[in-house]
Amino acid sequence: MFDVSIMAQVPQPGSVIVSDWHRCKESKEYFNKILHKTKRKNFGLLESPVMAPHVAVDTFPYKIFISGKSGVGKTAFAARLAGLSIPNVHHETTGIETTVVYWPVKLRENGRVLFFRLQFWDCGENALRRFDHLLPSCKEQVDAVLFLFSFTDRTSFDDLSSQISKWNEPSFGRVVKVVIGTKFDLFMHCDVAERDVGKFEETWRLPVLCTGGGEAGTGLCDVAPILNCLAENLWHQDCITSGAAHQELESENATLL
Repeated sequence: MFDVSIMAQVPQPGSVIVSDWHRCKESKEYFNKILHKTKRKNFGLLESPVMAPHVAVDTFPYKIFISGKSGVGKTAFAARLAGLSIPNVHHETTGIETTVVYWPVKLRENGRVLFFRLQFWDCGENALRRFDHLLPSCKEQVDAVLFLFSFTDRTSFDDLSSQISKWNEPSFGRVVKVVIGTKFDLFMHCDVAERDVGKFEETWRLPVLCTGGGEAGTGLCDVAPILNCLAENLWHQDCITSGAAHQELESENATLL
């Protein structure tokens, strides 16, 4: 059903980056660059945080596709991660919308600080069906895919296996996969039980994170678990890819000798 080699590439939470670094005093210099007073800055496609000249921070860009049924909250989820206002009324996304989020992290191994530039791609389900060119554009050079389901929509949860199986095809190569359950705070209307989520995690060996359905908070703690998880998995995946490429190069050199 799924590739066992993919399962081995999921790092333990907090093993690659310092997961609570956003709470530390030393991180304020970096997180202040993505804040304006107490609110998040809205970065355009050509904008980026500006650090002091004596602080050298490398920025790593990643493309993330948000997958899920219509109505699960893909657009609201992207807005929440960026600290933007969440629409009160649901409207189907008519084309491709992109949202840029900058997030600083500290590597656990060497204490190095990095800025992750996460560009989230969101496309409406009906638009994907109507226009054949949209899905290939979303999938082109993608680094990660977020599979969204709603705790208030059982069918969106049952559809996860089908979605993930399509992304496990060899043609996609190594792509980070994370599952997000939205509207977790609407427990009175919950259609997905905790035991179902636990069974899913055991079967697929993928991280499942939860987010609410209400208005986004102004603090970093609301989005830190999701952005840290995504950053950790992306960096871990890059290290695996870099290591494999290095081994392949060494093997080729040994053959030539």
